[in-house]
Amino acid sequence: MTLKDWLKSGWLTEHQTSRQEIADLLRVIDRDLADCKAVGLSPDWQLSIAYNAALQVATAALAACGYRASREAQHYRAIQSLLFTMGAEPTMVARLEAFRKKRNVSGYERTGTVSEQEARELAALVTQLRVEFLEWLSRSRPDLLED
Repeated sequence: MTLKDWLKSGWLTEHQTSRQEIADLLRVIDRDLADCKAVGLSPDWQLSIAYNAALQVATAALAACGYRASREAQHYRAIQSLLFTMGAEPTMVARLEAFRKKRNVSGYERTGTVSEQEARELAALVTQLRVEFLEWLSRSRPDLLED
């Protein structure tokens, strides 16, 4: 399976990105990584904010490859696409997928399902993912990095 197969299946749409779009997404990622550590937030919200940062990394990587996730299962596709865009480790993607499911439960069904440890773990994982994204971007699409 490739991103071109995903495009043919309607799971992605073609997208022309820009240096500005990538810079804006990086600012959202950085904001969310800072905000998820704010004192007084419940672990549910900390995880949700950290998850949004992960989603924006995946969105930026897809954009750098010329795609955007379609509406149906958008979050799932964006996270799974990290395997094809950045060549992320399957274990990292599996962990992000588990956190995506946990976020859905805590955001839509029940409160108190996220521990402080889980929120910290996701924040650390996304921080690592951000570093890997910038390394990948500098190798594959340096034209999208700000000077």
